[in-house]
Amino acid sequence: MATTTDVPPATKRWLFAAHDGPAAARLSRELRCSPLLAQVLSSRGVLTAEDARRFLDNTLNDLEDPSAMPGLDEAADRIVAAVRGGRRVTIYGDYDVDGVTATSILWHCLRLADANVDYYIPSRLEEGYGLNADAIRKLHEEDPDRLVVTVDCGVSAVEEVALAASLGLEMIVTDHHRFADRLPDCLVVHPRRGDVLGDEPPYPGGDLCGAGVAFKLAWGLCKRLADGDRVSPPMKEFLIAAVGLAGMGTVADCVPLRAENRVIVTHGLKALKGRVGVGMEALKTVAQIEPGAILSSENISFGLAPRINAAGRLGQARLAVELLTTDDEKRASQLAAYVDGLNDQRKTVERRILKQAKEQVAEHPEWADAPVLVLAHEDWHPGVIGIVASRVAEHFGRPAVLIAVDAHSGVGQGSGRAMGLLDLHAALAGVSEHLIGYGGHAAAAGLRVEAAKLEEFREALCCEAAGHFAKSADWSEGEAAPAVELSVDAEISLGDLTHKAVRELDRLGPFGQQNERPILCATGVALAGEPRPMGKGEQHFSARFEQGGRPLRGIAFGRGDWVKEMADAVKGGGRVDIVFAAQINAFRGHENVELSVLDWRPAA
Repeated sequence: MATTTDVPPATKRWLFAAHDGPAAARLSRELRCSPLLAQVLSSRGVLTAEDARRFLDNTLNDLEDPSAMPGLDEAADRIVAAVRGGRRVTIYGDYDVDGVTATSILWHCLRLADANVDYYIPSRLEEGYGLNADAIRKLHEEDPDRLVVTVDCGVSAVEEVALAASLGLEMIVTDHHRFADRLPDCLVVHPRRGDVLGDEPPYPGGDLCGAGVAFKLAWGLCKRLADGDRVSPPMKEFLIAAVGLAGMGTVADCVPLRAENRVIVTHGLKALKGRVGVGMEALKTVAQIEPGAILSSENISFGLAPRINAAGRLGQARLAVELLTTDDEKRASQLAAYVDGLNDQRKTVERRILKQAKEQVAEHPEWADAPVLVLAHEDWHPGVIGIVASRVAEHFGRPAVLIAVDAHSGVGQGSGRAMGLLDLHAALAGVSEHLIGYGGHAAAAGLRVEAAKLEEFREALCCEAAGHFAKSADWSEGEAAPAVELSVDAEISLGDLTHKAVRELDRLGPFGQQNERPILCATGVALAGEPRPMGKGEQHFSARFEQGGRPLRGIAFGRGDWVKEMADAVKGGGRVDIVFAAQINAFRGHENVELSVLDWRPAA
């Protein structure tokens, strides 16, 4: 029987940024910063002190006025009219972190205005993503006079919006996802709407996530509810707190952390320190985040967001919204403990699916050269396959689509991740005749497919991806896919990683999509002792590296397979080259520099 070791993991291509020594030296002098920070800034194209200060420092005044967003003013007017007319406003959200935080932002805003407001979050397992016909009929039946406002969904729901219109149900769509062939026939608030209609100027912050759009709408509502441009003190306090929720959604949705998104996350992390409700405080407690600590984007990515996402993945997203909107401390503690338990459950399911996925690849040697891995199983949880698709894509270095097949209906629900190698949404559009439906982004997308058409879909998607890769300058004939690239900011020695220097690198944050934590390389590094596995199931990697008398601990999550590989590579005194991100690990009052190892190879 094949094992997961039969198929080797992907190798990565290290790309070293051009090093402008004079520019880095000049920056170090003018900014009075470490040579390491100056070198990373110069490697990212920041060559003057003025540009550096503009990048490193921003204020909430750098945010675009909400009126600049297409459709927002009209949407705010309609919502305020509905509130003042006593109509119910229903927020129709999504079940991921972006959708949950967007729903919570708008709910808090409307409650502040004493509105008759509620929310509807579709079940991921029973209803799937976005607007659905049954939900629209149900909402209309309960209250045909209500106003439905979507957040983080709806821009591709042309047929569902048409159904609402036929029933007489008023709807406003706010979203940030890609459009279908045409816009829904209703008022649409979308940062890129002007790109499609061509009759209005483009919005500068086109990369906003759903929570970012909801924050801008809430800002517009507050201005109207205050009957002027200046909002009331309670509304101002709400908006500052809402930046925290918007920042959380922005980090979790992996949108580019540039322009407005960088401002939102920078100040959102500060807001999450204290300007949050009892639900967020309870969530921070179960995530083991110290009270009063200023959060990092990693605290969101690995602490807060997975717990909110776990609720949505396992069909309990309404509870996540309740957690972020309740003012009852006891209820908040109960909900936080519950989503924490769901997250543990999600991890267990995820490990099992990942093991089965690797075994499935190993059992099909004919897939060794497939440009996209399309894997399916009747025993997979549809709410967890997306995160496992990321793990599979990273391990094998090519896009991956995982499909959970419902044996009763004969329909598979799939989720794909592209590793930046393929526009997955465009690829699915190219093979849409094999699908029931699809949607998403270039890097991540969802789909539904008949189980009987799985093989046809696999072949068609592989052909589509192969055609894309053939146009890539990074692809060589014979490769399954272009090599995954690691962009290295600077080659250094471990001795450069002083506590002060690493702290200075944190000024480049918040870190995330298109503003990653600096990636560094050290060559000819020795191991101080044997590498060790760590964590449940020994799935993670730990080692102590040493260079020039400077020992540092390095870890790599999910890379327990490196333990034996690296131990074999350094037998007889061999050394390794490592690529890593450096950060400060704080534990029980002690702080140490630690390496998050991203890749390695035997030293030349």
